[in-house]
Amino acid sequence: MAQHFLLSANARDLSLMKLFNMSDDEAFENFKAVRWSDTDGEPVCPECGNVNQHYFLKTRKQFRCKECNHTFSVTSGTIFASHKKPLKVYLIAIALFTNAVKSISALQFSRDLDVQYKTAWVLSHKIRESLMLNQDDEKLNGVCEVDGVYVGNYIRPANNIEDRIDRRKAYKPNKRTVISIRQRAKEGDAVVGAVRTKTFITKGENTSEIKDAIYNSVELGSTIHADEHTGYDHFHAHYNMKRVNHSVEYKSKDGACNNQSESYNSRFRRMQYGQCHKISNLYLSNYANEIAYREDTRRMSNGAIFNDIFSKCLSTPVSNEFCGYWQGNKRIAERLGA
Repeated sequence: MAQHFLLSANARDLSLMKLFNMSDDEAFENFKAVRWSDTDGEPVCPECGNVNQHYFLKTRKQFRCKECNHTFSVTSGTIFASHKKPLKVYLIAIALFTNAVKSISALQFSRDLDVQYKTAWVLSHKIRESLMLNQDDEKLNGVCEVDGVYVGNYIRPANNIEDRIDRRKAYKPNKRTVISIRQRAKEGDAVVGAVRTKTFITKGENTSEIKDAIYNSVELGSTIHADEHTGYDHFHAHYNMKRVNHSVEYKSKDGACNNQSESYNSRFRRMQYGQCHKISNLYLSNYANEIAYREDTRRMSNGAIFNDIFSKCLSTPVSNEFCGYWQGNKRIAERLGA
């Protein structure tokens, strides 16, 4: 039997030891090469756009534009702007985030990087924010699978059995549903399973909550595989719907199966129970999208994933929600729906 890709040497081409031994100058050159990849690492003024028209302030590791006199650095205008730690720390942080296939908690992040918990929490969410803002907006097509996983408002059962209630029927105002829509790979694709995943946060798995998410994410006429939840009955008019009754079978006789979405749910639960433990509804969309990204890149080497996340971070503008978070600049509303 052929060796699984993740067990092969091709799957691991990122060396943490190399990053640990990297000098500050080498880290600086790495940032330059990725930040200004279109100009082969030649700095571009973020104010006026001039290329190769700058002074290098060696003691400050900054650049000053000759045209507009604007001073900038390799992190200016990115989520790492106004950074306090050496650049090497951010490279190691992205590498740790990359290798944590079930996500990573802020507490573990703070221990591995030897930084305060507050620093680790904001840094991990900045990376998640870069993944969120750099999603592919193209609609899914072909054969897609959809399913929901419920999160939040756990009701602890009472000690005495006579005092316990049916938690399925209890009112849970903070309960949320993570809807995952996954496009299956087509014949001839380099990978098997799902190739693209979109996630949405709703207050339930009913038609009124999920219809906008599906219509805005899946091309009309595509094939959708779902379970027999009544929330998906509405879509038979616009999609080729195939349904599977999970109380009877995992795959129906006509081939209906949403195991790719179930795979997403499984990885999400492992993050929730095994790493983060408690996920706020305010940032649930960031966590959900992170797991979608990890599912979509499961067949890429860790070095390729590192480079992809690194480039996304440096192409993401300063975060409005996490820059100054501990000084009171916090998100005030959760991201719901499409």
